[in-house]
Amino acid sequence: MIRFLQPWWLLAVLPVLALAALYVWRQRHRRAYALRFTNVELLRTIVPQGLGWRRHAPATAFLLCLLVLASALARPSIDTREPLERATVMLAIDVSLSMQADDVEPTRLEAAQEAAKQFVEELPASYNLGLVSFAKAANVLVPPGKDRDAVTGAIDGLALAESTATGEAVFTCLEAIRSVPADGAAGIPPARIVLLSDGYRTSGRPVEEAAAAAQAANVPVSTIAFGTDGGQVDIGGQLQRVPVDRLALADLAETTEGYFYEAASVTELKQVYQDMGSSIGFRTAPREITQWYAGLALLLALTAGGLSLLWTSRML
Repeated sequence: MIRFLQPWWLLAVLPVLALAALYVWRQRHRRAYALRFTNVELLRTIVPQGLGWRRHAPATAFLLCLLVLASALARPSIDTREPLERATVMLAIDVSLSMQADDVEPTRLEAAQEAAKQFVEELPASYNLGLVSFAKAANVLVPPGKDRDAVTGAIDGLALAESTATGEAVFTCLEAIRSVPADGAAGIPPARIVLLSDGYRTSGRPVEEAAAAAQAANVPVSTIAFGTDGGQVDIGGQLQRVPVDRLALADLAETTEGYFYEAASVTELKQVYQDMGSSIGFRTAPREITQWYAGLALLLALTAGGLSLLWTSRML
């Protein structure tokens, strides 16, 4: 079915209809004027012989051309079904104050940002990708989608905050995955979570509870640890040790059947999604057909000119 993306432009049809009405009125007026001639032979010399209805064909084609062009201004379109990959990867990045430690150059956070951006570059464009940051709470910065620039920009804009809610990060990622439209496919999409952190939870629900939820949803969580046991940060004027909780991150990955990394290469990170599978849904999207209207209008204009030349030796 044809629908118009900018239906207000259909008002452009009104002047064309007014011109058509004026043409009809003018033809009726000309006929009435012609009947006032008493000399029939003279009338026959004025009106071309044998045209009949053909006299109106060029004008009709021209008016139809204008009508189609006016309709084209409203951007006609038809609905099409487009396949849509639903497989989703969620990045969760720790922005707690401990991530400012410089035991990993230049800092833990900057190293995590660089690793995340490399992951974004390598992830197949067909997959959905979302971003969650977490400190005292977890927040969806970019919902799952195909916009890689939005994710990269959000990664660059990450800012540090207090506390570490690792469990909440996993729960927030799971909610974002469930928000991916079904688009006619059954169940939640195949998904993975990649969590970049230095480990220690200080806020929110326990990591064990989050791991159980991810396991129940069949969503593996792969974790990447940043930092060393000798990491230190200055918090409130006091130097505090911030060792990495490798055990918690490794347990989270193992429980959910994900991968645990300490210094993951781009090649290793491909393991995260290479066996993820696919889930194709279909969405209805408009496909503009203005060019069809323009082509039809051109054909009508050529028809109007051709008929007029053929029958009256004039263009119109």
